[in-house]
This record gives sequence, C-alpha cells and structure tokens, in this order.
Amino acid sequence: MISELHIQGLGVIDDAVLDLSPGLTVVTGETGAGKTMVVTGLGLLLGGRADAGAVRTGGDRALVEGRIHLSPGSTAHTRYLDVGADLDDDDVALLARSVSAEGRSRAWAGGRSVPVGLLAELADDLVAVHGQSDQQRLLQPARQRAALDRYAGDPVAAALSDYRRDYARLRDIDAELGELTATASERAADADRLRFGLAEINAVGPLPGEDAALDTEAEKLANADDLRTAADLAHQGLLGAPEDSGAGPAADALTMVVAARRALDQARSHDPALGGLADRLAEVAALMSDAGADIASYAAAVDADPLRLAAVQDRRAALKSLTRKYGTSVDAVLQWAADADKRLGSLDTDQDRIGELHDERTSVRGRLAAAAHLVSQARAEAGQRFAAAVTAELADLAMPHAAVTVTASTTPAEPDTGLRVDGHWVAFGPHGVDEVEFTLAPHPGAPARPLARGASGGELSRVMLAVEVVFAGADPVPTMVFDEVDAGVGGRAAVEVGRRLARLARSAQVLVVTHLPQVAAFADVHVMVAKASDGAVTRSGIHTLDGPGRIGELTRMLAGLDHSDTGRAHAEELLAAATAFKDT
Repeated sequence: MISELHIQGLGVIDDAVLDLSPGLTVVTGETGAGKTMVVTGLGLLLGGRADAGAVRTGGDRALVEGRIHLSPGSTAHTRYLDVGADLDDDDVALLARSVSAEGRSRAWAGGRSVPVGLLAELADDLVAVHGQSDQQRLLQPARQRAALDRYAGDPVAAALSDYRRDYARLRDIDAELGELTATASERAADADRLRFGLAEINAVGPLPGEDAALDTEAEKLANADDLRTAADLAHQGLLGAPEDSGAGPAADALTMVVAARRALDQARSHDPALGGLADRLAEVAALMSDAGADIASYAAAVDADPLRLAAVQDRRAALKSLTRKYGTSVDAVLQWAADADKRLGSLDTDQDRIGELHDERTSVRGRLAAAAHLVSQARAEAGQRFAAAVTAELADLAMPHAAVTVTASTTPAEPDTGLRVDGHWVAFGPHGVDEVEFTLAPHPGAPARPLARGASGGELSRVMLAVEVVFAGADPVPTMVFDEVDAGVGGRAAVEVGRRLARLARSAQVLVVTHLPQVAAFADVHVMVAKASDGAVTRSGIHTLDGPGRIGELTRMLAGLDHSDTGRAHAEELLAAATAFKDT
C-alpha cells in the first residue's frame, strides 16, 4: 500500500505531497489543475517510461518519491531486500525516480541507486494502473491466465497441481535423457576401447608382480657363467678347491682360521682372555663352513638354459606391451583392468537407464495430457462464468451492449514436442496447453477483439474496472489506480462506477482521478488539486478535504459554481447516498 507520494518539478506540479490512506481515495480539481500528473508521477515511480517533456518548464529535473508498505514474505518484499535496500519501520520501502530535462533517468530504493527495471518489477506485484496510456497489468495474456486460474479456484488448482508435478518430472526425464544421449557416441567409443583393452590384457594373463620376478630371472639366466665362476672362486677362497678339481693345495680361509683357533687354544690356560678369542674364532670357522656349503649349492644350481632365457624374454616383451598402454607396471595394468571392468558395467547400465527413461517418459506424457485436458475444461467453465459476470457489470457502466468473452486457444506442435490432447498434438508449458485471452465486442455485430484493441480509452478503463470488480479477492493487488475511468460516463452509470470503486476499496487501496461528482462522493479520502495564481501546484495546492470542503468541491463539480444552493443540496444528497451504500 502507498502511504505517501512526493512530486517535484513534474508538469504543472512544482512541489506537492499527497498523503494516501487505505480505502478509496479520489483526486479532483479543475481541468488543467494537474490531477492527472499525480498518476503520471506514480507511473514514473513504478518504472514507467521517462519523458523529458514532462519536466516542469524551466526546471532541470522531475523527482518523484514514494513510501510503500511491503507485505513481509511477498515477492516485492523479497526482491527489495535482494538488492540490499533497507526497509523503514513497519516494512515501508522508500522509492524514488528522477528524470532530467535531457531525458536521463535514475532510480533509488532505500537510498541505494538501482536499475529502473527494479521499480517495474516491484510495481508488477504492488500496483495495477488503469488508464489510457498507462501500463495495464491485466492486458497481458499471461496475467489473464493466472488471474482466471485464481478466479476458478479449486477445480483448476487441483488439476494444475497434478499437471505441474508431472511437468516437472518430464523436464527431469528429458534433461537426463539429453545428457545420456548427447554422449552416446562417446560412451560407445569408450566401451569399445575398454573391451579391447580387457581382451588384450586377458589374452596375456599377467600375474601380480610378475614383471619384477621375470626381470630378476632374466638377469640371472643372462649371466649364469659369471655367477657360477664367482661362486667357485668364493668357494675356493673359503674352503679350498675340491679334491677332484685337479688344483694344487692352497691355503684357504677356513684352514687358516682353524689353525689360528688351535694356536689360541694351546695357550688359553695361561690367560682366560685368549680362551674367549679362541671361541670367537670357532664361531667364525663354523660360519665360513656354512657359507662355503651354501656357495657350493648355489654354484651347482646355476643353470645356463638358453631356452628358458628365450621364454623369459618373450614373456617380458608381452608384459611390456601392456605396460606401455595401460600402466607403468603389471600391478598398474591389473588395476586398470579392474577399473575398466567397473566402468564398462556402468556404461552398460546407462543403456538400460535410457530404455527405462523412454518408457517412463511415455507414461508421464500420457498423465500430463490427461491433466492438461482437465485444466482446460476447468478454465473453460470458469471463463464462461467470468465473461458473464463482467458483461453484467458493463451493462451498469454505460456499456449495455458490450460482451466480454474468454478465449482459450492452443498452438499446434509436432508429436515429439507436443502433447496429444483431445485428438490434437499441441504445444505445452508449465501452465498447461492453453493460451488465455480476454476479448471484447463493444456492440452486437462487432468482432470480439483483445481488450487492448477492442475498446477506446474510456471504455477500456470501465472494462478493466468491471474485470477488477469480478476478480476482487481472486486476483488481489494491494493498490489499484484508475485514470479516465469515468470518461464518457454520466448519470446513473457514473453512480455505478462509484459503487464499484467503493466495493473494490474494501479489499484494496484504490486511487481514482475523476471529474465526476457521482464517483467522488464514494471516496473515503477526497483530495483536491488546485493551482496557485502563477499556474503552479505547490504543497499548499493539494488539500485533503473535510466534510464542508467535500460539499463545496462536489457542488463545484455538479454546478460549476461554488455557492449554488441547488448544487449544494444535490451534493449533500449525493454524499448521503454514497455514505449509506458504503455502510451496508
């Protein structure tokens, strides 16, 4: 709800403040007094088009500031805080918009500079402006569909809930299918590569650690003669040459150690220390004897087998071909094979998943088509009720021959992209298959056309008033603004306009710029705009009228004279009748 509007340098308004209250506020004044500038200023504050021509003559800029209450948790409240703007106490937002004489425009929210588009975003959920050249929320087909759905209530809501659940699931399925099928060729190539690698590894059949073991064996086989010679020489050094070797006697290490031990044993009785040394030499002799025996066994086992060496080299080559492709060692190759087998199983599972998703997609699309049909049926029924109600309202608003209809159309689509509803393939979206549009035939025989093109400015304001009355409660918006709503209306029809505005004001803040006393009489707050002698509207030029003041302004509007006794009597009667209606 808007609580205050401050306008500077806009049209004939020099500097003026308009305090707004809940209920119905009417703005009146003589022609040219600047009352329409109030709506123009509000339009600027709500992100409307900036026109340098609206800047007051001689001024450098126009400035509009407003205080608007934002309901906690509402879309506008959340969006306002998202940009880092601060709220005053009681969740009041401070908005401002300026337009320079050169046409440059700036916007602020909570003192923070923001894009002008933010004001328009906030306005979309805060204010509905109806006038000949203003943004008109319910002229947008998407808004008409959403409003009709709220008007329809549970019949649409229940079917639409089922539809949206299946629609969301279908989007998830399509997204997953798209991801899987987009990489189908890559995954097929990957699977072929993995199968080839596994076949190649299985054909060789490597064993854990086999490459290291073969390296050791190959080295031994390739140097068998050197190993045997080394062992023989070591054996001779320790134990001497074998008796059948033909070698002459030679002093070997074991013989010399045994001789040393005997020498110490002979003298150990003279000094215990020598006995200890003799025992140590005995141990050395035993170790040398064992080492010699082991060396002899090793020398006997060394086998220079060329066939085995060739087999080992062939095996090493086969393993080498694997380690060049799949890892730095046989153990790494075996790990690659384990990973490849797991990955191959995953790829095979993906193919199964694609089949499952296609089956589920067919099922979900069937449910979606059925839900879309129910939504369309409920909308059609609600549209008939709505059209009849608005047409009845127009009959009391000086448009007795006008007829409003609700048309719901669909867009043809191909089978792979659409839904089959009522035997036809049609496009669909998150809200169903219907494209909803309100149309108006202003008189019998005239073609029904969209609201924006089917009525003149004054007629359109009355049509939108009728629509808002019918939608009241179903399509709530905190503030409604009507300009030129009474154009071409008079007499009884003007009274009906006033009654409907008063009815709307029971559930929303309503601001009306009017020249009809029959409308002004229904106001909860009556504001009069008056120009000063220099032609400007200043702070003192906007008055909130009290009882006598209202009678005086209504008299002027009725008779054109401030002091007409007949006009005053008529004004008092009109005000009393309006008050009685509001009290019912």
